[in-house]
Amino acid sequence: MRPIDHLFSRLVLFLAIAAAPVLPARAAETCPFISAQELARAMPALKWSLISNQDGRGCIYQAGRGDTMMLSVFRNPDKDRARELYATFVKTLGERMPLSAVSGIGDEGQGGTSAAGAERQEASVVALSGDYILQISVYPIGRRADDALLAPIAEAARVAVGNVSRSSERFGNCEWLTAADADGFLDNSTLTVQRTGAGSCMMFDREANTMTVAVITTSRDTALSMMKRAGPCTHVAIPELGREAFGEHSCTKGNGNAVNIHVWKNGRQASILFAPVKPHPESASVERLKAVAARVYGKL
Repeated sequence: MRPIDHLFSRLVLFLAIAAAPVLPARAAETCPFISAQELARAMPALKWSLISNQDGRGCIYQAGRGDTMMLSVFRNPDKDRARELYATFVKTLGERMPLSAVSGIGDEGQGGTSAAGAERQEASVVALSGDYILQISVYPIGRRADDALLAPIAEAARVAVGNVSRSSERFGNCEWLTAADADGFLDNSTLTVQRTGAGSCMMFDREANTMTVAVITTSRDTALSMMKRAGPCTHVAIPELGREAFGEHSCTKGNGNAVNIHVWKNGRQASILFAPVKPHPESASVERLKAVAARVYGKL
C-alpha cells in the first residue's frame, strides 16, 4: 500500500511561514496543544514567543536568538491511515538525520538531530497517537542541534500529544474546494476532502497527490510584492484573475512537479496548490489549475 503523504504540501506551507519575516506575537493568542507555562517547564533554557497559532493545526514559535520551533498536528481519517503516514514521515525524517525511539509519547515516537555539517540544523520529534501525528521541530541559529536540545523537545511533545484532539481539522467538507475540483488532478475513487482550519482545505488521494487552498488576510501591496519576489520557481502572471494573480511552477527546490496559483480580492489572498508526488500531466502547467483558482476567486 502506498503512503498518503499529504504531509508534504502542508510542510511546505509551514516552512514558507517560518522563512517569512516574523511578526510580533499577539499576547492574547494561545496554542491549543501546550500552554506557555507548560512549554516553559519543558524547555526552561529557551524563552519562546508564540508567533502564530495555525488554527488548530499547529503553532509556530521564535526564541530571542532567532531559533524557530514548529509544532504541527496532523489528523487522519482513521488509525490505519495515521500509521501509514507516520511510517512515511519517519522514513523521510530518517533521510535527514539518524532517529531513535522516544518513549512515553503517544503510541510511539521517534526523534533525532541533524549532522554537524548539515546546511540547516534541526532537532525533531514525531509521534503517533491514534488518528493523530504530532511533530515538533526546532531550527536553531548559530549552533548545533544536539541531544541537549532534543531532550526538552521530547518533553514538550509528551505534553502536547495529550491535546492533539483539540485540532480543528475535519473531514468531508470544505468551503473552498469540492470533489469536482479534483477532476484531472486526483483519483476521485480514493479522494479524501479535509477542512484543515479557517480558510484552509485540502484534498488528497491514495497515491498522495494533493490539492490545497489557503486563504489569508493581506493587503494588495503585499500580494503584489509576492508576485515580484525572486525565488526558485518560474512565475507567470494571470491577468484574467486580477492584476495581483500569478502562478508558480517548475520549482528548482521542493516539489518540482507542483503548481501554485495566488489570487487576491477584497483584502484576502488565496493560494491554490496542486502537488503530485511524481510527474503528472498537469505538472509545471497553470492552465488547468486556473479553472479551480477561478472558482476560489469567485468565493473571496
